[in-house]
Amino acid sequence: MPCQPGGTSSTALNIFLVDNEPHCSDAIGATLEEGGRMVETFPSGDGFFHSFHPGMWACLVIGARLPDMSGIELLGRLHLKGQYPAAIIIGGDGGARAAVAAMEAGAVDFIEKPYRRLDMLAGIERAFRHIYRRAINVAAHDKAAARLQSLTPREWQIMDLVLDGHPSKNIAADLGISQRTVENHRASVMTKSGAKSMPALARLAMAAAGPAPESLAPR
Repeated sequence: MPCQPGGTSSTALNIFLVDNEPHCSDAIGATLEEGGRMVETFPSGDGFFHSFHPGMWACLVIGARLPDMSGIELLGRLHLKGQYPAAIIIGGDGGARAAVAAMEAGAVDFIEKPYRRLDMLAGIERAFRHIYRRAINVAAHDKAAARLQSLTPREWQIMDLVLDGHPSKNIAADLGISQRTVENHRASVMTKSGAKSMPALARLAMAAAGPAPESLAPR
């Protein structure tokens, strides 16, 4: 269900709570709904897994121990499908070891039960910030890719060699073409990309090359 992150943005997000303890779910749900947020609750990992759709800007709050799988296992199944919701794992024991395991699995945060209200709200805000950073990275990738999409295969090849530090003379010898042809291709790359300098072209190429799917996971 749509929600507004802290009432500070018009971007529709989703909060999903996956926990099989009704009294705990009710309490957490009430906390998460502060500020007008909407929360959808699931009692099992499998039930959530089959209802979650790729492309959702989602914040996921997961019980560490569910009746059918652990919270970490649920995250793993989502990641295998290329889905990286900003996740918070909540658990009643395990201490530092459980927290480390949750973060290594790609969670944004780990909160122990019984949780403190302010800790939960702070975790949600961190999750939202992660979602916005990810959205910015994806937008930068799309914009950079659009600026480079008109390059020919040869221009891509020469751009890569130039960015690797190879001078035009060496590129010409390696490819069996004239140095003037290499220079013409370089000029075409700069014109099509709109880059004004080699550092600007390098930043553009790096943005176009990512984000890879694994880079969307929380760090």
